[in-house]
Amino acid sequence: MNIYKSTLDWDKTAGLLPVIIQDYKTLEVLMLGYMNAEALEKTQAEGKVTFFSRSKNRLWTKGETSNNFLFVKELFVDCDNDTILIKADAVGPTCHTGSRSCFKTDFNQNFIFELENIINDRYENPVEGSYINKMRSKGLNKIAQKVGEEGVETVIAALAETEEELIGEASDLVFHLLFLLKEKGLSIQDIAKNLEKRHK
Repeated sequence: MNIYKSTLDWDKTAGLLPVIIQDYKTLEVLMLGYMNAEALEKTQAEGKVTFFSRSKNRLWTKGETSNNFLFVKELFVDCDNDTILIKADAVGPTCHTGSRSCFKTDFNQNFIFELENIINDRYENPVEGSYINKMRSKGLNKIAQKVGEEGVETVIAALAETEEELIGEASDLVFHLLFLLKEKGLSIQDIAKNLEKRHK
């Protein structure tokens, strides 16, 4: 989605709007920056996030020296038209400290999304001898069967085993379900959208 600068409330914040950067795959918040109208135009024209640097007092494209660019996937404006959210594909770490995010949040809150990305990468860049490669060679029936087996083992663990064993079996089930979805050309996002629709 393109944002028309004329629709934004630049006066409220003296010509600079806060911009939240979110990883489009894991949904992790990566950083906060600021844009003036020129930075927004440049960002939309080039597809790479450009901020207005308050310390440098000029436009600053994230990654211009490090090559850790933020490639724009989606843009959103909040309900007051004075804050921008950008979902981006981050190349390398976002923070100048070398961390993936400027915020010290736990990564495990997003790891299911990251696991889906790992599975996708195994499809695009097969690794000889990897578990996913071996299972794919056995076909859809075997992958689907594995989901059934892990489902049964999760039920057994819930009824008769320890919490640690239940967590282990449930983890196996989630992994194999993501694997099966990928094999069928679907994603966890498709499931989330369907659950949201049902909730309504």
